[in-house]
Amino acid sequence: MINIGISGINGSMGQILYKKISEDDMFNLVMGIDSRPELYENKCRVFEKPADSDIYPDLIIDFSHHSCLDELLLFAKEHGISLVLATTGYDAAQIEKIHSYSSDIAILYSANMSFGINLLKTILEKYSRLLDERSYDIEIIEKHHNKKVDAPSGTAYILADAVNSSISTPKNFVNGRQGRTNPRTTNEIGIHAVRGGNIFGEHEVIFAGSSDIIEIKHTALSKDLFADGAIDAAKWLYMKEKGMYCMQDMFEI
Repeated sequence: MINIGISGINGSMGQILYKKISEDDMFNLVMGIDSRPELYENKCRVFEKPADSDIYPDLIIDFSHHSCLDELLLFAKEHGISLVLATTGYDAAQIEKIHSYSSDIAILYSANMSFGINLLKTILEKYSRLLDERSYDIEIIEKHHNKKVDAPSGTAYILADAVNSSISTPKNFVNGRQGRTNPRTTNEIGIHAVRGGNIFGEHEVIFAGSSDIIEIKHTALSKDLFADGAIDAAKWLYMKEKGMYCMQDMFEI
């Protein structure tokens, strides 16, 4: 059984994760961390800051805020705690710091904890080169609900980067077509955003050739997929040696 903690336990994702972990026989939920420790009646002790805790789990899943990173890394390093970092919004300096701490503890970090999106990313990294060499045009369409403020989505860029990592000459990203009067060139990846209704999240990568079209698509139905991915990552990371890991390390393709 894995003694586990949740950082950001009282946030929306933290509570989804709390319910799932509480029902999973592989986990013993021993503590939580949250800036609002008394917001919910959780069945474990919740501390305002990592340093306040006198409970040291085997592993912590973090769904908090990027500003909480430093304290969490220090706590984990001091007590030999593995980390699954599912928080978004880290800048380059913070990502560099995460990598530096991985020399002391096991850390799995992913900007998107969806198993499906990470599998899609792996497929793109593996096979985009074959399609690019055959002159397929590459376009990405992402769809989200009408409350999402950023466009295109961060995940759309993750997928575009995955394509570029596979091909010999990286392509330029073109956001939409408005105002463009020239024909499409071969050295670009078009990225398009749709906002409307309650669309939770949909990403489609299109490889358009002269005689056929290949479409690879992922549709998210709820926030549960991020919690499910984090739980899978925690089970995989448990007992791993210190080092830096990502979701794709879980795949054997």
